Amino acid sequence: MNAHLSSSHSPHDQRITAQAQTLLAQMTLNEKIGQMNQVHACDGFAPDYLGDEVRAGAIGSVINVEDPAAIRELQRLAVEESRLGIPLLVGRDVIHGFRTILPIPLGQAASWNPLLIERGAQVAASEAATVGINWTFSPMVDLARDPRWGRIAESFGEDVFLNQCCTRAMVEGYQGNNLTDAGSIAACVKHFAGYGAVESGRDYATTLVPELELRSVYLPPFQAGVDAGALSVMTSFSDLNGVPATGNAFLLRNVLREEWQFDGITLSDWDSVRQLTIHGVAENERDAAQQAVVAGVDMEMEGRSFLRHLESLANDGQVEIERIDEAVLNILSVKLKLGLFEQPYARRDELPPVLDGHALNVAQELATQSAVLLKNDEALLPLNSAKPLKVAVLGPLADAPYEQLGTWIFDGDANDSVTPLMTLRDRSNLALAVEPVFAHSRDRDRSRFDAAAECAASSDVALLFLGEESILSGEAHCRANIDLPGAQAELVARLRQTQTPLVAVVMAGRPLTLSNILGNVDALLYAWHPGTMAGPALVDLLFGEAVPSGKLPATLPLMVGQIPIYYNQKNTGKPPSPETVVHIDDIDTFAPQTSLGMTAFHLDAGYRPLFPFGFGLSYTTFDYSDTWVSAQQIAVDDSITVSSTVTNSGGREAEEVVQLYLRDKVGTVTRPVKELKGFQRVRLRPGEALEVSFVITPEARRFVGRQMVEEPGVGEFAVAIGGHSDVTLNTTFYVHPGSFD
Repeated sequence: MNAHLSSSHSPHDQRITAQAQTLLAQMTLNEKIGQMNQVHACDGFAPDYLGDEVRAGAIGSVINVEDPAAIRELQRLAVEESRLGIPLLVGRDVIHGFRTILPIPLGQAASWNPLLIERGAQVAASEAATVGINWTFSPMVDLARDPRWGRIAESFGEDVFLNQCCTRAMVEGYQGNNLTDAGSIAACVKHFAGYGAVESGRDYATTLVPELELRSVYLPPFQAGVDAGALSVMTSFSDLNGVPATGNAFLLRNVLREEWQFDGITLSDWDSVRQLTIHGVAENERDAAQQAVVAGVDMEMEGRSFLRHLESLANDGQVEIERIDEAVLNILSVKLKLGLFEQPYARRDELPPVLDGHALNVAQELATQSAVLLKNDEALLPLNSAKPLKVAVLGPLADAPYEQLGTWIFDGDANDSVTPLMTLRDRSNLALAVEPVFAHSRDRDRSRFDAAAECAASSDVALLFLGEESILSGEAHCRANIDLPGAQAELVARLRQTQTPLVAVVMAGRPLTLSNILGNVDALLYAWHPGTMAGPALVDLLFGEAVPSGKLPATLPLMVGQIPIYYNQKNTGKPPSPETVVHIDDIDTFAPQTSLGMTAFHLDAGYRPLFPFGFGLSYTTFDYSDTWVSAQQIAVDDSITVSSTVTNSGGREAEEVVQLYLRDKVGTVTRPVKELKGFQRVRLRPGEALEVSFVITPEARRFVGRQMVEEPGVGEFAVAIGGHSDVTLNTTFYVHPGSFD
């Protein structure tokens, strides 16, 4: 943890609190309420229509203004022409880059490289800060187990531990080592909480999450963000077990403030205060404002219900002035921590320009490490570029500069994108036959199929750039059918008839169901939406200048009916196994009804996914052997070391993401069949072997028990080290509840 974020009781934080309290004592009620008001400001020149409110202290934050001149003038009005000179928080959705667009967060999680993710967040923060933005509404840390949900693109996937690591990396990347640095901006972990568990993967829908599951699975990534020093937390649009998150005191006061001691800003999502009336828990907007503030919301994003109603609610005694003071102190403290009172304006001359070489290098490295090689029959990849090669470049995403950027890229510019086709054209030894086939990914027009087949038939290899457009994922873009859209699967089947080797490169904002194309392609590279530098990253991978090292951050289902399917499920009383699975086609007609020997699987899909969490191939092979533990028995407060030898048994130097999985055999509540508890990226030369070790601490073995509090893990544990989650845990150790001789 960064030193400046380590303790709310440090002398620095005590000075911040004293300054905030001094300022608060000078404020009128209306000025306090103004600090709790964030307004939308991207239509026209914002100072022209917001100027009077800023001068009056009626606005504490603006959102969606990115014009440097407008931001500077708004800040000037706030600090020079308002009574108290309180600067503005300037917010923006800087989700995976500002001008330099990085892979979508789900893709970044596929890199399993927190240090690189942190560098990407630093780039995004620095670029945003050049125009005066000082607050990003990122990272989104909602754990997601349903790929139908559009916002899985913004998530870090299905696993608690991986989410925690990525969350910490992004928070620390945005906020830097010193919050007052020119390139540091405030992070916001969102959406608190349970948003990723919306029913049927439908955005904004109800979430029903038992408290045990909430505390075990959905809350830990948020706590990781809070522990990393995130300055703000945003509420979810959805309700949680019948109480909308924006009015949920259990989340905002009990968990966030009391249990976690969070002292930053709590922010509603866009207009979600007023939406308490639509949920049906508030009679009107005034009632909604009262419920949100009392529950613990400090600032309202758009909507203005606080501005319209808090004064009368305070005067009527329905909202205590102490609660308003608490909210304003939180807001003022964040502004002070960011150094905005001393430096309210963008310090562009202290920052590198956008899209500079460093930013583009980080974007390319993230795009390279996030790509996951799922199939590579007969070692088709990497392609041999040492000799002239005829290459068919097919599909709607080979040259789609906007689509490769992915969802939620307000400030990205397709003109900055380098596409795969652009990069391929720079290679002098390639003879390209290019046929997009479709106008877009949803296109069902098959009229260019024959032309595409001719291109493939006359080529040594066909590169198929498939997937989904950026607009098909993200907020409010959920899909019930997550096959490749349009007629892309039919195109693959048609091209298979040419007998030309087929390489599919899939760009998508979610895990797709690929069973209908997997058997028809020889190699499959899953690239997510890779961002600005997609072309150089993917072409380097295809031709072996880089070696794939990405691993799946979410399970790829065999078919949509398996959802939710994730690796760390519970064992159940009837766990499935290969011996117990019966396929629907193997059942005799008029077979008698029986459940004897039956287990938890689908008759038409079994129980295994298409590809498991953590899976990803390389251009070499890695062998795991000699897993051992440092002790067979330990006391409950002891740590234990688990080690395994990893050998590069192939012919290429490459990186492998070595993964540690743990199973608690017996608990006071049912425990997952395995849990990720550690991972390391290691680089090995051909033939090189390395002993990789992990330390399992008492904290890593703890779990939430029946009383909704953490309990120490005791008894027998099983452990395994491998290259993906489908590993057998056959090494064990025992944890005694106390000390032992």
